[in-house]
Amino acid sequence: MRVDFNKMFEELTEGLGGRRPRLLLHSCCAPCTSAVLERVHPFFDVTLYYFNPNTHPAEEYEKRGAELPKLLRAGGYEDVEIIWGEYDPMVFFDAVKGLEGEPEGGARCERCFDTRLSGTAAKARELGFEYFGTTLTVSPHKDAEVINRVGLGLSEEYGVAWLPADFKKRDGYLRSIRLSREYGLYRQCYCGCVFSAD
Repeated sequence: MRVDFNKMFEELTEGLGGRRPRLLLHSCCAPCTSAVLERVHPFFDVTLYYFNPNTHPAEEYEKRGAELPKLLRAGGYEDVEIIWGEYDPMVFFDAVKGLEGEPEGGARCERCFDTRLSGTAAKARELGFEYFGTTLTVSPHKDAEVINRVGLGLSEEYGVAWLPADFKKRDGYLRSIRLSREYGLYRQCYCGCVFSAD
């Protein structure tokens, strides 16, 4: 039986009682982040973490990152800061070695999720955040169950609470498309991984 991570998110946020914990939100790109910020910003003190060593080539990584300040300005998120993770594609290539030929959505993707979310969890612990989460579940191409399983495991490992969510629910993906058009955001046509760009 599949877990309803959207319901978990709603129950968690309802239970905060107006308290705004600090959340380090892994951001894969501005379009996905647009819809997710609408969901989390009313409940959390949000900081974005742009850490995506899977994105190839470097020009694409820079182009996606440059859209985040544009999103924050357009959306009126003056209180949201961005932490820029180090871009080292070898971190990704080492993590997925031997899985290059895996189909999209398979073991390579799970290893990629683990790489990006472990980096986020480590940064959250280093900086004293209460929660860490990700924008990745807004995409219909990403398995929210796998992402949440990875996040929950890392939560135990790093001692930082995981924000369970399935942000594609409640038309999250459609909302990201609408907001991207409204804000004039660059929307990429692939997740960033060189092995899935074809």
